Amino acid sequence: MPLSLHAWLFAILLAAGAAPAATHDARQLVPLPDPMQRHMLANMRDHLSALNDIIHHLAQGRLDEAADTAENRLGMSSLPRHGARHMAAHMPEGMRRIGTRMHHAASRFARMAQEGDRDAAYRALADITAACVACHGAYRVR
Repeated sequence: MPLSLHAWLFAILLAAGAAPAATHDARQLVPLPDPMQRHMLANMRDHLSALNDIIHHLAQGRLDEAADTAENRLGMSSLPRHGARHMAAHMPEGMRRIGTRMHHAASRFARMAQEGDRDAAYRALADITAACVACHGAYRVR
């Protein structure tokens, strides 16, 4: 008799819980004063929310809205809103480069989406998320 979906999910959760916990995080710690750490984490949550909104707009075929979201919340136009100049002074050079790459990628995405080329916009979206993955894979603030 095959296992039910609930039994499979329980087995997966049980196995995940039994996996050994990671004891060492090899990512570089970026020490920040508490208020700046909270600000940076809030920015990262907003970036994730913006990506979700962009994907939603793309799925609905609303490329202009995806472009506006990308430029205003992730692109080069968003830097003053995020306090980028103030935050950059506390980041390692590699982290700054990755962040700049992400902001430029978001602005490129916005241009592609405004042009109405959905396939090009999806390719440009991958450049944004690649920068996110690179930064989160290399750096941590906690």
